[in-house]
Formats: sequence, C-alpha cells, structure tokens
Amino acid sequence: MNPYIGHDSQLYGIEEHRLVGGKGDGMRLFEVNNGKGLELTISPDRNGDITRLRYKGINMSYMSACGYVAPAYYDSIGSNWLSSFTAGFLTTCGLQAVGSPCTDEGEDLPLHGSITNYPCEQAYFVENNGKLIVHTVTKDEQIFGRKLRLEREIIVSTETNEFEICDSITNTGDRVEPMEILYHMNMGYPLLDEDSVITIPSVEVIPRDAHAADDIENWMHMEIPAAGYQERCYYHKFSDSNGSAEIYQPKLNVGLRISFDASDLDGFVEWKMMGVRDYVLGLECGNCYPDGRDVMRKTGMLKFLNPGEKKTYKVKITMKDSCEKYK
Repeated sequence: MNPYIGHDSQLYGIEEHRLVGGKGDGMRLFEVNNGKGLELTISPDRNGDITRLRYKGINMSYMSACGYVAPAYYDSIGSNWLSSFTAGFLTTCGLQAVGSPCTDEGEDLPLHGSITNYPCEQAYFVENNGKLIVHTVTKDEQIFGRKLRLEREIIVSTETNEFEICDSITNTGDRVEPMEILYHMNMGYPLLDEDSVITIPSVEVIPRDAHAADDIENWMHMEIPAAGYQERCYYHKFSDSNGSAEIYQPKLNVGLRISFDASDLDGFVEWKMMGVRDYVLGLECGNCYPDGRDVMRKTGMLKFLNPGEKKTYKVKITMKDSCEKYK
C-alpha cells in the first residue's frame, strides 16, 4: 500500500462510464489511465475495441464524423457498415469477412464483417502486477451457422507507456469455418498531419489499385486535407515475422509503434485517406487483405479454423517520445 494516497485512482486505474444522448446513448466505456501519460477508452458494447487513444494529453486516434454509434444502429447490408464506423484507434474487422462486400460460397458478406458492432457477452477489468487488464468475450454464433468466439485481453502497463492486444478466436461449432481478422488502427490529428513521419520497414509495397499505383512513390508522405480526396491503399510485405509500423509527429515529439507477428498477421495494409474531415491514416495488420473473402479464397490467402480450434493473435503498441528508431 502507498501511504501517500487514499485511492489508487490518484495514480492510475480504470473507470466505467456510460454515454448519454445521440446514437451512442447508453453505451459503456472503460476509461483506462496508466498514470504515465497513456489513456485509452475501450468500448465493451463494441467488441472491446479502442475508441480513443491519448498520450500526454495529445489525441493519437481518428474519430469519424458519425461518432459513437450503439450496436442497435448497425446495418449489415453492403457498405452500410460505414454509417456506424466510429473508427477510433481500433476497429476490429471480421470475423466472417474483411474488406469489400461480396458473395462467397453463397453467403452474402457485408463490408468488413460484423464483429465490431457486437456487444461483448462479458467485460471486466483487473489490476495485476503492474498491469491494468481489460477482459472481453464477443460471440459471433448462430443456429445453423457460424460459431466463432473472440476472447480479448487489452493489457496496459503502469510502468511503461505501452499496451498489448491479445485475441484468441475459437471455433465453437462442428464445421470448418473461414476466419478473417483485420486490426483497423486509425491515426488522427494532431498526431497525423502533413509533417508526420511514417516508417514501415517492408521489403515490398503493392498498390491496391491503379489509383494507388499512380502515387506509390509517396506512400510514406502525408498531405494536407484535400476536398474530394480518393483513398489510397498499399499492401506491405515483410522479410520475416518482425512486422512493425511507426508514426511520429515532430512538432509534438510524440508517436507510436505497432508491432506484430507478420507470419501470422500476413496482410498489412496502409490506408491513406487525406480528405477534409475524413483525414486518417490506417496502419492495419491482419490475416488477409481487404479485397473480399471471395478474392482471398481464390488467392489461397483465406484462413480457416477447424472445430474446436483456437487461434491467438497479439499486437503491441508502444508510445514514442522521439524520432529515434527502436532497436
């Protein structure tokens, strides 16, 4: 026990709140503060995704124009997912689909899947050995169909400014299921502007389409917000399992690094969207590319889970205080 304080929240902790008003009315939020400048807002009514990320009081993430949207407003038809795309720091795409709406083996699949719009069946938090840990369980299970369960831990250090997302996905059904996941992590102003330094140590950069190919030499250069901007996506390949991406803001002397196993999460996407109010950089690791499940099946990149099988993915985010590269 610390004799100088009356309550642990003087130094760090997690508090639960509820939103009032608008489309987010009634949604629960876990506000996480590690006491060293790192703050996260986690939404247990949206798959335990991370809506806000701040470091030293500076906003690091992008919040889309629709803001907080409760699951009741989710529309799973086509691209209507965008109407509830809060973005935030982390939107989880999947589990039945990632990317473009499509029909795959007779199943109509919406943009980016549905998991981020599902409330957690369980959500609680604990403190343990210098870590603040949020546990959530989200079920994508139905009669006569897919039965996938996502168990998540978001582990926030109270000693260093870093946190880890650890997801375990289990096929609880009796048939082999396709399973896609994309960690749609979204950088926003003021971390993101035309001066931001982007470092992705990939060995190959592949434009998603002709529009992206036209400007591939500038994949790492950010721009000022432009009216009518058309998004550009680049696929990055790494030489080994050490996948990473960094963004640093020189005017603020802050940034962050995303680290992941590129052999498991083998579909890294850079989403460059420099529009007016739609000003966001996605640094997104996943086990597929966002071209639709039918395309991933044709290319052989689609992953599957056998009955009873569990797959675990881990993504680590570390805050930066200088432009020095990590060793």
